[in-house]
Amino acid sequence: MIETVFRCEDLPRADRFDFWREQMAQLMAPMEMTSDHTRDFRGEVRILQFGAASVWPTKFREMDFRRTPKLIRQSDPELYHFSFIQEGNLQVSQSRQETAHRAQGLYVVDTSRPFDCLAFGGPPAGVGLEIPKALIPVPHDRIDRLLAHPIPAREGVGALLTGFLARLAADRSLRPSDGPRLGTVLIDLAAALLAQAVEADDALPPETHRHTLALRVQSFILRNLSDPELSPATIAAAHHISVGYLHRIFRARDTTVSAWIRQQRLDRVRRDLTDPGLLTVRIHELAARWGFAHPAVFSRAFRAAYGMPPSDYRHLALVSRAPGATPRRPVRRDTRPSAPPMTPVTS
Repeated sequence: MIETVFRCEDLPRADRFDFWREQMAQLMAPMEMTSDHTRDFRGEVRILQFGAASVWPTKFREMDFRRTPKLIRQSDPELYHFSFIQEGNLQVSQSRQETAHRAQGLYVVDTSRPFDCLAFGGPPAGVGLEIPKALIPVPHDRIDRLLAHPIPAREGVGALLTGFLARLAADRSLRPSDGPRLGTVLIDLAAALLAQAVEADDALPPETHRHTLALRVQSFILRNLSDPELSPATIAAAHHISVGYLHRIFRARDTTVSAWIRQQRLDRVRRDLTDPGLLTVRIHELAARWGFAHPAVFSRAFRAAYGMPPSDYRHLALVSRAPGATPRRPVRRDTRPSAPPMTPVTS
């Protein structure tokens, strides 16, 4: 993952808006831009490159930007630009469609066609996604019907895409080697969302279907971790696939359904064990909240995963948070090797 960052606040006020216009023209596409805040413009963009896809966490002052036929003739990167709005309001028009989009809204525009976007009612913030049009297997004439229209962002594939974009924007631990793989996921999700919206699922290659199904399955599991009855059978039934096909999905990712569920549950109990606000909650109650119905089974799984009992883990994590404290390892009655030094979990 390659990251590029620019922010107007690093410059004198008189230079900020011109700098913003120049950078956006170079990094996205040439546009006409106007604002009532040119004397004190504020804006920040991070561009995260994931292979052929790029993610744009962005925030800026209210403004208007236009992509005109003249500017398109000068330069056209031939991209679909998705915008997931987290704060503020945007009035977007393209292809004779004009729509007001609010927080938690999602839409797409085509850089090869004129469009107008007005940010109003407070500084907007959100995450953009740019993908070369050539990489989207959905017929472009069908996508034309979606331009500037609201796309469902709170359910189905739309929720998967916006949730993934938000996590990528917030994650500061990604490595350059993660870029191509995550880019493939982004493109598959975007293609599946567009295909679903225009009822063109048959245009998607089988690999895109498989990637999208895997993400839907994982999202379903995460939403239902607290259910002790969660099992391969219930997961397969919820997605109208066979248990055998479900196992193949996870086998392609070098794990099993049960192992992936167990690890997700353990990760969340481990996080709760480091929370001082949950100190009075018994460990077996924390485990039960995340679907571990049997305390003994949970304790064995936790010790196998982290090299110590959950009570020791909680003690070390909470003591290490105390100001000026030097963590001391509790007295152990077995001969297991000590776990490696741990950093308190934050999330």
